[in-house]
Amino acid sequence: MTAPVITAAPTLSLPDAAHLMRSRGIRRLPVMDGAALVGIVTDRDVREALPGRVSSLSPWEATTRLAAVSVADVMRRSVLTTTPDADARDAAHLMLSHRVGALPVVDDQRRVVGVVTVSDVLRDYAYEDGLKPGAASGAEAQA
Repeated sequence: MTAPVITAAPTLSLPDAAHLMRSRGIRRLPVMDGAALVGIVTDRDVREALPGRVSSLSPWEATTRLAAVSVADVMRRSVLTTTPDADARDAAHLMLSHRVGALPVVDDQRRVVGVVTVSDVLRDYAYEDGLKPGAASGAEAQA
């Protein structure tokens, strides 16, 4: 799980959300309205909302129009979540069955306390036997 969580307000402009994700090296932003989780926006959502390279809009027009688009306009409102005490295997099953790459982690008061990603689950699985990160395994040595 990654914590603390970087979140966005629904009113955040799409260019600002894209900049935030790029600068923090993240691909998902839980969208919070106050303390309530109201959605999630991914780097894919942002890319799909951006004008294409072959757009007939001038750079000025594209920038102006894009600045008027907010996170609320492109976010996914139906958000799957997990809890801090959930088993990593259950989180992995939920992500696989719903084809999502991350789950916000919410506590008993529905506050977002973290995000668990596919990378987190893989890391947990890879190091559950005590193998230290960076240590060569048999498969790596043979490859």
